[in-house]
Amino acid sequence: MNVQSQSQSRFSVALTGDFYDAAGQLKYRDIGLNLLTSAAGVDVQKFAEHRPEIEPDQLSGVNGVVVLTPRVTAKSLTASQDLLGLGRFGVGFDSVDVAACTAADVALFITTGAVDYSVAEATVGWMLALVHHVRIKDKLVREGRWDERSKYMGRELRERTLGIVGFGGIGKAVVKLLSGFGMQTPLVFDPFVPAAVIAEAGAKSVSLDELLAQSDFVSLHCPLNDKTRNLISTRELALMKPSGYLINTARGGIVEEDALYAALSSGKIAGAALDCFVGEPLTGTPRWAALDNVLLAPHSIAWTDELFRDIGRAACQGLLDLAAGKKPRGVVNPEVFDRPTFQAKWERITGKSKPS
Repeated sequence: MNVQSQSQSRFSVALTGDFYDAAGQLKYRDIGLNLLTSAAGVDVQKFAEHRPEIEPDQLSGVNGVVVLTPRVTAKSLTASQDLLGLGRFGVGFDSVDVAACTAADVALFITTGAVDYSVAEATVGWMLALVHHVRIKDKLVREGRWDERSKYMGRELRERTLGIVGFGGIGKAVVKLLSGFGMQTPLVFDPFVPAAVIAEAGAKSVSLDELLAQSDFVSLHCPLNDKTRNLISTRELALMKPSGYLINTARGGIVEEDALYAALSSGKIAGAALDCFVGEPLTGTPRWAALDNVLLAPHSIAWTDELFRDIGRAACQGLLDLAAGKKPRGVVNPEVFDRPTFQAKWERITGKSKPS
């Protein structure tokens, strides 16, 4: 896919460089690009290189960007006079300066709903792997330690209790997937979701402390922000059962890592499964690798062909909606649509006087 020059009457969409390998080919089987490449009046290009932070020169003449991993800062947007929207490839947006987007008259949207099933399925898979000691049993065979198998008796999911921190689409999908496992009623901590809504989904609303004390599994599905940073630290981990497991498929920084390492290495909790970390990407061998009661993944435990297809379709459709004068789903900063300066940019780029 070659970079195409943008004419004034066309809508130019770019993808960040980390979607492509060194040869310039897509790394992933299907990210929904056919929605864009087959659309009339849309040009598709790619950033010439991957940079950890989007820089102003990469946005020259671009109207919309699908963003995989690069950070978006106020500096990134200093040359965004033609940029109408950013589609975050996923549902997390802690790597994007939302206030800077609004100030620069740029709509930010996420792919709401597209990740729910895949992350939920990965969460259930990790629960099974933890409780059945999959990692250590695999190691016993590889190291010729067959006779040690009786030391690692597993436990079943039935009769156990799951605690979910953050009850958005992913949390609801986890509850649905686990409905046939014979578990106790799931516990939920989410101060932004009414207890009646949680009950309707088949779970029970409780305080964080109650959830930590009663759950056999604590699974994190909340965003990272000022209120959730280090939400799980020494005090919270001390409330968990010694037989309890912590699962983090959300964001690094929600768990205070020194406290978690201490709890795992001392046996204060039984184990953990971690998909995300502070300071990603991790380089070298992390300290977690020395612990047999921890499962690790490079922020990709839920990555599947189906996931990237669904996220990509949602991101591409959002940019098509912008080009057509419509508000996309999952807008993070909806107030931007009321800004006269955004509306003027909108009309100049799309020919629409006001977004619908």
